[in-house]
Amino acid sequence: MKKNLLSILALVIMTSSLLAQKIEKEGPKGFDQVRTGIPNGKVESLEYSSKTVGTNRKVTVYTPPGFSKSKKYPVLYLLHGIGGDEKEWLNGGSPQVILDNLYSEGKIEPMIVVMPNGRAMKEDSAAGNIMAPDKVQAFATFEKDLLNDLIPFIEKKYPALKDREHRAIAGLSMGGGQSLNFGLGNLDKFAWVGGFSSAPNTKMPQELVPNPEDAKKKLKLLWISCGDNDGLIYNSKRTHDYLFKNDVPHIYYIEPGVHDFKVWKNGLYMFSQFLFKPVDSSAFAKYTILGTPAETNIRNAKYPQILPDNRVIFKVKAPEAVKVQIDLGKKYDMVKDSEGIWNVTTDVVNKGFNYYSLLIDGVAVADPASETFYGMGRMASGIEIPNKEGDFYALNNVPHGEISIKKYFSKATNSWREMYVYTPPGYDKATEKYPVLYLLHGGGEDQRGWAAQGKANLILDNLIAENKARPMVIAMLDGNMGNTGGIAGFNENALKAFENELKNGAIPFVESNFKVAADAKNRALAGLSMGGLQTLYAGVKNSDMFSSIGVFSSGWWANSQELSGPQYEFMKNNTAAINSNLKEFWISMGGKEDIAYENCKIMMSRFDEMGIKYKYSEYSGGHSWPVWRHDLFMYTPLLFK
Repeated sequence: MKKNLLSILALVIMTSSLLAQKIEKEGPKGFDQVRTGIPNGKVESLEYSSKTVGTNRKVTVYTPPGFSKSKKYPVLYLLHGIGGDEKEWLNGGSPQVILDNLYSEGKIEPMIVVMPNGRAMKEDSAAGNIMAPDKVQAFATFEKDLLNDLIPFIEKKYPALKDREHRAIAGLSMGGGQSLNFGLGNLDKFAWVGGFSSAPNTKMPQELVPNPEDAKKKLKLLWISCGDNDGLIYNSKRTHDYLFKNDVPHIYYIEPGVHDFKVWKNGLYMFSQFLFKPVDSSAFAKYTILGTPAETNIRNAKYPQILPDNRVIFKVKAPEAVKVQIDLGKKYDMVKDSEGIWNVTTDVVNKGFNYYSLLIDGVAVADPASETFYGMGRMASGIEIPNKEGDFYALNNVPHGEISIKKYFSKATNSWREMYVYTPPGYDKATEKYPVLYLLHGGGEDQRGWAAQGKANLILDNLIAENKARPMVIAMLDGNMGNTGGIAGFNENALKAFENELKNGAIPFVESNFKVAADAKNRALAGLSMGGLQTLYAGVKNSDMFSSIGVFSSGWWANSQELSGPQYEFMKNNTAAINSNLKEFWISMGGKEDIAYENCKIMMSRFDEMGIKYKYSEYSGGHSWPVWRHDLFMYTPLLFK
């Protein structure tokens, strides 16, 4: 019983500590100003013998208010930038003032702060050419000096706790790069690592954290911060992106500012409050002021911004408007500030591509700060949300194919039409003929969909580079046939019109103008939603023309016997031929939240009754482009085997 009470008490203490860790998101006014009537720490300048450099080196040390040699303290090693030395933090950042103020408010643990000269060379001043190769190299050499000379000196002279859990490293600019390099490279020595506006000396993320699982186990806190207008923010972002993808807990803190002490002082203020106490990693994503501009923003547009937890900040200037909303499937009311700028922060938004609109006084319009995409039957805004599973459609360093836009006169419709055509890497110089996938969009979209929203070219580039898919041509067709009204006006005549266009317009054009094989084993047909219905109709009725068909988020309508009945009757009468002709009949859904899920489920049960052979795949995400990108990624490796 006593043991249980002690366990409960320990849990209460831990929970209370975590709840108490409600740190504000930035330093309040005056956080870096001297206050009277509070205890002060002590700053002293020392020298230590460096075997690494072969000389005595200078270091500045801060000890906290009430420092006692009879007590053991954790240690923070605080590093300067390329133009500084062991006095840079004191001269520009007033760390002793910031920390004294925090101590007086009970917000940080007592700690020793060591500010060394991170330029490990005999002539270690910041004079002369600070970018000289030997001086830059000296910043890397400092790792050895730190580990073998400085830390042993500090731990001998001061009552310092010597385990990794009580040792932290952080720095600004060049020192931020050093902190990430040395801290993450020596997780047996440091459990707390912080980079403020880390400079280009920062190693590539794969080198910094080659073993994400090990980092997860050993790191107490990894802090990465930068000003939003800092030209070096790319170094911080690429590290954050890698950590995000590999699920390594960290704080990615973006604030208004440039490459200066205003940002770095705030970084120290925030970072120091986490040190040497229990932390709640589940709340890490909340510790930021700003987000990262979406990759779908137009050039130089700062908003919309994506926060680390995939919530989105929208800002729209519309001073004359009475009501403004963001429509992301869910509508969010925006609030106008004194300058006529409307603001809102959304809930967490689904990963990958999402359509959205501005509703200004009830009128749906595209956001002028975002790229626009043809979807929902009109030009709409789109936002790309980071996706940990999205490497397969990333712009990677692999050979790339090309997308060309082709106008052609279709004899089937007696009109000019347009298709987007992907040709794989090496196509221009190749002598062989390629197989073709005819790929169809959904209702309210057109031939641009798979290239723009779907990233079909990048998906194939990556698959081909990994030898997971055969090089192929992809013809992305316009499935909108005259005034059929898209999905709402779908009927047998609309399906016949598309079938006619496919057989007598699109396929003849592709086979006459591209280096492609003109036989069934080298043709495949696939589509999403409305395009899935077109695939079912034209692919099944002409199974002798294709070796494979792919149906994404679609299915014959269970409540429309007039449309679906004849299709099932045809399949029942031609089951043997369909099974023989189609090497792959691939059906996929975006999980139960997909609006086509129930229709598809009923359709597959009918297929089972008839003995139609098919394969089924499910990827959670609903009726959306992230699902269809994944469908293409899964489907194309099956083709033309």
